[in-house]
Amino acid sequence: MKKTTFITIVLSAISMMFFAIGMCMALIPEWNAFNQGIIFGSIGIVLGIITIITYRRMASKSPVEISGRMIASLLAGIAGALLLGIGMCFSMAWNNMILGIIVGIIGIAVLLSLIPIARGFKD
Repeated sequence: MKKTTFITIVLSAISMMFFAIGMCMALIPEWNAFNQGIIFGSIGIVLGIITIITYRRMASKSPVEISGRMIASLLAGIAGALLLGIGMCFSMAWNNMILGIIVGIIGIAVLLSLIPIARGFKD
């Protein structure tokens, strides 16, 4: 394993743990830790950005270029993840299995559309 890969994995895991714990702290009312959760979640986001910058510098890659394709894939990823999560909520929390399955399948389809958006089609 390359050094860049190992460092990226470690930094990514740490940032996602901070983000996940922060979101749980903020969104689970029984914990009474909303403000602390926002702080932990923000630390996770900042560490994630630092991870991207560190990886790109270690791999001698140019900074991320903002393009229409990148914005489309970002929006599709957000929409697909939200639809999949809403479908899971319908199924598991709100006891509406049929609607949850339909919304979840639509979310999976949107997430699958990321492949042609990000990579494009080749002949």
